[in-house]
Amino acid sequence: MTLLDFARGPALEWALIIFVAGSLWRLVGAWLVRREADLSAPRSESTAAGGVRTVFSRFWPRKEFQSKTVYAWVLAYVMHIGLAIVVFLFTPHILFIEGLLGISWPGVSNDFVMFAGAVTIASMVALLVRRLTTPYLKAISNVDDYISWLLTLLPVVTGMMAYAHIGGPYPTVLALHILSVDLMLVWFPFGKLFHAILWVPSRAQLGAAMQRRGVKA
Repeated sequence: MTLLDFARGPALEWALIIFVAGSLWRLVGAWLVRREADLSAPRSESTAAGGVRTVFSRFWPRKEFQSKTVYAWVLAYVMHIGLAIVVFLFTPHILFIEGLLGISWPGVSNDFVMFAGAVTIASMVALLVRRLTTPYLKAISNVDDYISWLLTLLPVVTGMMAYAHIGGPYPTVLALHILSVDLMLVWFPFGKLFHAILWVPSRAQLGAAMQRRGVKA
């Protein structure tokens, strides 16, 4: 068995199993966590509306914080949009998803995906530099932050190397790309990458709780 056979064979299969099982475990655990009953009189009954509002209101920083946070949230948007383009609009990725789930959609040109990948890498490096050079960010960062950053970056870098046929024989670089995706899938349910799934319910829960207290979050 070659390294490529291993990467897209048993390694990918186990990574997908761990990804699905770990994600279900996290979601069920979050659902079953015991919460203290709020015995105070609600100041508003529109908790559902408050939850929905907070899901969308957090896409943009409050006016009071915009000038001090514009650099960070622009980089974050660039990174997330770039990643979405690379992951979901690159034709080979769409073909992989179609083979796995039976659904597909049109892709974009490879040149545009490579551009998005380069922009994504640049934004991630800038965010890392900001984290390492900003005292309060550095103080609250832990190992999870850096592992999640690295395991997000590696698939993009190795994918671009495979597409450009640089860094070694193509089968080897492609195998390294798939193995980096395997590692990311394994880490996804257990690290901060899981915010890609939890951000909607966590925002909704916060918004509903604040609405009950009469706070417009």
